Amino acid sequence: MVHKTRVYNWYICLVAAGCMVLMGYDASVFNSVQNSDNWHAYFENPNSYMLGLMNTVYTVGGIITGWFFAGPLADYLGRRWAMGIGCFITIIATFIQCFPPPSNPVPAFMAGRVLIGMGQALAIAAGPIYIGEVTPSYIRGLVMAFWQMFYSVGSFVAYWVNYAAGKHRDELGEWDWKMVVIFQLLLPIVIISQLPFMPESPRWLIQRRDDVDGARKVLAQVRDTEHEIESELLTIREAIQFEKEALDHGKRAYMTLVKDASIRKRLLLTFVLNIGQQLTGQGTFNSYSSTIYQKIWPDGDTINLINALNATFGILFTLNATWTVDRFGRKFLLIVGAIGMAVCMLITALVGLQTPSTAEGAKTQPVGIAIVFLMFLFAFFYKPSWGATVWIYTAEVFPMNVRAQAVGMCSQMQGVANTIFQQFFPTFYENEGLKSFFFFMTCNVFLAAFVWFLIPETKKVALEEMDTLFGGQSHVSHGAILMQQAKQGQFEVDGEERGVGGDGDKGVEVAAAEQNAGAKQ
Repeated sequence: MVHKTRVYNWYICLVAAGCMVLMGYDASVFNSVQNSDNWHAYFENPNSYMLGLMNTVYTVGGIITGWFFAGPLADYLGRRWAMGIGCFITIIATFIQCFPPPSNPVPAFMAGRVLIGMGQALAIAAGPIYIGEVTPSYIRGLVMAFWQMFYSVGSFVAYWVNYAAGKHRDELGEWDWKMVVIFQLLLPIVIISQLPFMPESPRWLIQRRDDVDGARKVLAQVRDTEHEIESELLTIREAIQFEKEALDHGKRAYMTLVKDASIRKRLLLTFVLNIGQQLTGQGTFNSYSSTIYQKIWPDGDTINLINALNATFGILFTLNATWTVDRFGRKFLLIVGAIGMAVCMLITALVGLQTPSTAEGAKTQPVGIAIVFLMFLFAFFYKPSWGATVWIYTAEVFPMNVRAQAVGMCSQMQGVANTIFQQFFPTFYENEGLKSFFFFMTCNVFLAAFVWFLIPETKKVALEEMDTLFGGQSHVSHGAILMQQAKQGQFEVDGEERGVGGDGDKGVEVAAAEQNAGAKQ
């Protein structure tokens, strides 16, 4: 029988994972509305350059917010408040995007997308941190797999709403695209309504407020045994004690990312992983599949249906991460995923280039079906690997003192890559067609080699032990010594007041602390 604490643990983690729906929905919204003639008419028929600009402008707000504000906000106000504020900004931005003034709609729509980027940056930085900090290490990969799955849930809702609206385009008029945009309100409202029923991260409570009793109460809600609670609580306190005293947390958090060799190494590796997530081709495909399919299928309803089915299968494909990520490890999934995607991109390009086209310039139906199948197969390799596993890896490798800042920056490296590739891809594809897929194939080959040679495995490693894995100091072991020294100092003060204590006692205490630290190493 499943313990009630495990059920509650899953509930709060799935609410936090809902923040990823915001990103998945928004990425799919713009792709969806591009297939609406009413949308094109409302926004004065933007050319390929303007399409790229309207799609990627939201990353400007996301990059700035993710790099400089998401981490400090999550550290100062807490993980829950950061998620809540991000969702609230998304709600405001949705109304701006849905109801831009008809006389000059483009600037208002783009302003709404900038705000969407800001809200998403706050939410998607705090969400995975929260999940990682309240989840036991032995199921952390399993739970975090749902983070990426919820991206697919966002796409699923967006594409099926768009498909339904497209079937009634004549009756809906402009609401055929506004209906798709306004549905983005749904999940932010649900998340905000659930946040009051969720506890704050126990690690944040100790780090920010030194609230050991509060952290113990939170762990009691999400851990099965008293031993598990006290053991994890001690480990958290020891790690944070070291980070506060030895690493001067709170004063130079961003400088630590640069100065500490072990953390700098992790930052650079996760930067490449997050940029690589976009280099696979999935981000571009998710935003411009309608443009790609228009050269294969002339019927808009068919394209909407394909996108909706792709999002549906994306949910099922992501579920593969739930049973593979903690069984086979992060490296295995990343390497297999990259190789599989490279093969899919190669075959897709060859099929498209080596087959004849109809008089109208479109592909025959059998060729179109083959290309769609290959794109679905591409998603099969992407979703559990470079989709889910990159987020899992990013959220778990950093120490508490820089985790919020690092995750915020890493997640927005996706935004940086997204801005570059989404801006030039419409023109690139317009000029080169399916030849552009060779570029993504090559990127996937290099990403597989990068992971093989440079990425350490983190399967089932406790958050507080990541520093040792990456060649840094053990925050837990050194924190244990600092805590024992602090206790010894208090013992000496009390001993002098009572006329007891001495160097002999101190030697015993420090020796015990060092022995404890050695055992943990």
